[in-house]
Amino acid sequence: MDQIEHKFIKVQGLNLHIAEAGADADAHVVVFLHGFPEIWYSWRHQMVGVATAGFRAIAPDCRGYGLSDPPAEPEKTSFQDMVDDLLAILDHLGLAKVFLVAKDFGALTAYMFAIQHQERVSGVITLGVPILPPGPIEFHKYLPEGFYISRWQEPGRAEADFGRLDAKTVVRNIYILFSRSEIPIAPENKEIMDLVSDSTPLPPWFTEEDLAAYGALYEKSGFRTALQVPYRTLRENFSTPEVTAVKVPALLIMGDKDYFLKFPGIEDYIRSGKAKDLVPNLEIMHLPEGSHFVQEQSPEEVNQLILTFLNKHV
Repeated sequence: MDQIEHKFIKVQGLNLHIAEAGADADAHVVVFLHGFPEIWYSWRHQMVGVATAGFRAIAPDCRGYGLSDPPAEPEKTSFQDMVDDLLAILDHLGLAKVFLVAKDFGALTAYMFAIQHQERVSGVITLGVPILPPGPIEFHKYLPEGFYISRWQEPGRAEADFGRLDAKTVVRNIYILFSRSEIPIAPENKEIMDLVSDSTPLPPWFTEEDLAAYGALYEKSGFRTALQVPYRTLRENFSTPEVTAVKVPALLIMGDKDYFLKFPGIEDYIRSGKAKDLVPNLEIMHLPEGSHFVQEQSPEEVNQLILTFLNKHV
């Protein structure tokens, strides 16, 4: 962690926090895009790993997350804002071309960026989420009312649910829920936070020190922007872009115990190879014991997969 440095840059009127490792200005650059309930810190193991191997690692906190400024109107934030922020970050830092490594909703941002700015991308690695077929994202139509995304899309409901607890406890509960292999679904008389008891232990690979780091940063940022992107943006007629093919090299690292595989149609879409229709140069690697947080759960294994891909495509 001593290798990681921090700074702020002005992007589209916001001060965005950037974590960085690897001092060689001529090194190939790897940009890490976090998901929810994550921040730059979720890439700590990978940043050190790629920097030690001679790459330059950059991990921003998305607008409204961690140490980055929130937008003036968080409820109007979109995935396109995230794409535009990434482009502005690369321009500000003078980076002509980078590798993107993305997790969870960061995968949507990474592929949107690769579609819109393919000349700026050397390759894309996503963890847990592949490129999704063009069109609306409508998993809620096939799942019960208590599906966590449906609940968090409902104005005021997540705010009331999270508001009963401090930020650290909210992050703790979500980490526990998302580490399981089943989709979080609450019964009618319970909220999503009620699915975790106070006595439930943290995953063995997630320490109290890790939780404290997340808790402090979400205490600062709150959850307004995080509820908008990804969750409420998906509700507001978000559609994955029309694309003939993403031509850059790509890698999907999928934990076989990731609850996202239980989303309707996802496991067949990945295992059948249909995702390669949109990304012809896609490799898919499965980690049999991997959870939704595979990069924190099995950092050495994930680092090796990332470095093998990077070294193959530099």
